[in-house]
Amino acid sequence: MGMLRVMSRRGDDHVVWDVRQVEVGDPEALAAVREAERIFSEQRARGATACKVEKNGAPVRVDQIEPTAEQIVMIPRVVGG
Repeated sequence: MGMLRVMSRRGDDHVVWDVRQVEVGDPEALAAVREAERIFSEQRARGATACKVEKNGAPVRVDQIEPTAEQIVMIPRVVGG
């Protein structure tokens, strides 16, 4: 399963898709990836940082969504003082 998680003051919001179904062209899985791409672009435009998180590995910063990633976490820009 692939997942895009967006951290927020409510905790986190997420979009989930089945990577295997994306590979075979399943319309529902492809729609979930398109929604994740839309959210990813929107959050990046607001200054969020994106990290790909895989089992047994350190998080890696990414600049575009990777539909085969286990999980991508969007971390909003922190402002204040």
